[in-house]
Amino acid sequence: MQIGNRFRCYPTPSQSATLLRWIGCQRFIYNAKVGEDRYFRAFSRKCLALAGTHAPIDQQYSQFKTELTPWLKEVPSQILRNGATKWMQAYSRFFNKLGGRPTIQKKHGEQSVWLTSELFKFVPSYCDKESKALYYELRLGAKKHPLGVLNFKSHKPHKVPNSISISVHAGRWHVSFSYDNEIPEPDEKDTIAWLRQHSEQALLAMTVSGDRGVTIPFATSDNRAFRFSEVQQRRMARQEKHKKRWQRRMARRIKGSSNWHKARQRVANHQRYAADVRRDFAHQTSYRLVSDPRVKLIAVEALKLKNMTARAKGTLEEPGKNVAQKAGLNRAMLGSALGSLKTYMQYKARRSGKLLLEVPPHYSSQECAACGFTHPDNRKTQSGFVCQRCGNRDNADFNAAKVIAKRGVKLLLSEAFRIKEKKGVAIKRKQVGAGCSEPAPAMVPTLVETDVSRLASRGSTQWSLKQETLTTSQRL
Repeated sequence: MQIGNRFRCYPTPSQSATLLRWIGCQRFIYNAKVGEDRYFRAFSRKCLALAGTHAPIDQQYSQFKTELTPWLKEVPSQILRNGATKWMQAYSRFFNKLGGRPTIQKKHGEQSVWLTSELFKFVPSYCDKESKALYYELRLGAKKHPLGVLNFKSHKPHKVPNSISISVHAGRWHVSFSYDNEIPEPDEKDTIAWLRQHSEQALLAMTVSGDRGVTIPFATSDNRAFRFSEVQQRRMARQEKHKKRWQRRMARRIKGSSNWHKARQRVANHQRYAADVRRDFAHQTSYRLVSDPRVKLIAVEALKLKNMTARAKGTLEEPGKNVAQKAGLNRAMLGSALGSLKTYMQYKARRSGKLLLEVPPHYSSQECAACGFTHPDNRKTQSGFVCQRCGNRDNADFNAAKVIAKRGVKLLLSEAFRIKEKKGVAIKRKQVGAGCSEPAPAMVPTLVETDVSRLASRGSTQWSLKQETLTTSQRL
């Protein structure tokens, strides 16, 4: 199965400057390919002679290395090639209906550079005598562009990967990669077949479910409440206060100045703490749930967080209502790690030979877990639940978790339950580089030589193509 690692790394100031240059150049190639594709598609739509033709989809990037972009020659060519390859892989995901077309990558937020095996090398440094684990040191760069040894902290042993990704966010650097540990991953079909051999009561005994919310981020069916500690909540509130203060200072400074960048860095540092706490909470909670030997089935609500956290601002013609209240609710839902918690539980359960199910969330907070009676008056307060039929009293979140557990077991035993087939992008190794990969030919539509593709093969810049478009449109 694929194992992913993410380690802290500590580059020197000179290494940081070089890595930032690599990140910028790779992002430039990616964005240039996005702009070129958008132009060719618009060109084929607006020119009647090219109706029905396809825009060229390739990994060429030499047309962007001109006298206007001399900085591209100061980085290894593999950096630029990998930028075009990333664009090609994103387009392959679009062809497989796994996402939209590639879009422009912004300069703010987390930035990363993808390095293949030509630009890095893991050299064994020492071996732990007790665990016999081999640890490495990471050397970056090529013969023409050496970068030296990158100091990184590996908190667990790992294998040598084919490619790595070096990222930076709010001044903190990480090196991440994945590799195959040669251990077969349990098949979900076998897990479902084994679970269906048990009765409904036996499945309920080995099932844990959770109700995800704002007050209690994860309330389980066995009356356990997973939430942020008081220390974490107090520290996050203090960090949020400092962040808003530095945001006001940044707004009063000249945009782009050195003091403006310093204030921006302070804002990112204060905002990073809450993200670290949410990630740590999601990992620890998911591990505690999945590692429980009694649990074989995990059921959660199928929440559409993207729709739930949509803003209520509206338009000028139809303005929204309670915009400030909805913005606060969205901020609280996004700050409770509802999405990352489900994602972490899903892959950890699959590796452990367990199953995670998503059940419909409709009226789970109004349904009684004891008798099944559903009515809005069953939950008159946020935490209080009193059944109007049988008189069952419980915490509203714990009651909803028990309802979700029953729904998960019934969904598993129903004949209508099917595993959704996962779509993927076929990847094959490229002959010119050990770590470079590109989508399989079957995933990319066959392109014939057209007027648009002939224009692309000339290697001309976008500016000359735009001038030719204007001339063509004037003739039409």
